[in-house]
Amino acid sequence: MVTVEIVLLAMVAAFLGLRLYSVLGKRTGHEQEPVARPAIEERQPATVHQPVGQREASGSVPVIDSPLADSAAQSGLRAIGNADRTFDPALFLEGAKSAYGMILDAFWKGDKERLRFLCDDDVYDSFSDAVDQRAERGEVLENRLVRIEEARIIDASYDHPMARIVVRFDADIAALTKDANGNIIGGSLTDAVDTHDIWTFFRDVKSGDRNWKLDETDAV
Repeated sequence: MVTVEIVLLAMVAAFLGLRLYSVLGKRTGHEQEPVARPAIEERQPATVHQPVGQREASGSVPVIDSPLADSAAQSGLRAIGNADRTFDPALFLEGAKSAYGMILDAFWKGDKERLRFLCDDDVYDSFSDAVDQRAERGEVLENRLVRIEEARIIDASYDHPMARIVVRFDADIAALTKDANGNIIGGSLTDAVDTHDIWTFFRDVKSGDRNWKLDETDAV
């Protein structure tokens, strides 16, 4: 009797084993292979990256040595970085390129309101006079900034609390001038002209105003 019970229990165990294998032991092709993980104590802590243009509010200030700037500008950039720990040359240069396009576009279209916001008084007055003289002659500009080939910081300085950065822009500009009747009197939109401008931007780093303004213009 005992032998029969042992045989029956063995058969039940075998049957259950086969059922479990049929459910859990087969691979459907969608399961993920197990990934070997290192022991917790062997894992390295995740690297935390600071957002571009922001620095730690405390501690030492990293030395700025930008490949986007000439050697003559490096000491000035470091001085600006010491005064404003959120300053980043790469971000500044991107903003300067945007300002270059916006200021040129505003000047060509005679948009004095936008020029007033982007330029200091002296530069604004110069642009405004040129816009008025152009309007008196009845001339209309249809210029277009094709591309900025290169923008590079060539000088920088900090004289508390004013920061100044000089940028050279090498760009291609298509220029077209029409008279009051819409006749073309100069230029062409199909032939871009190489231009080389040197613009100086300034900002009071202690004012809380994050906007840089155009302080001076020159052509190479």
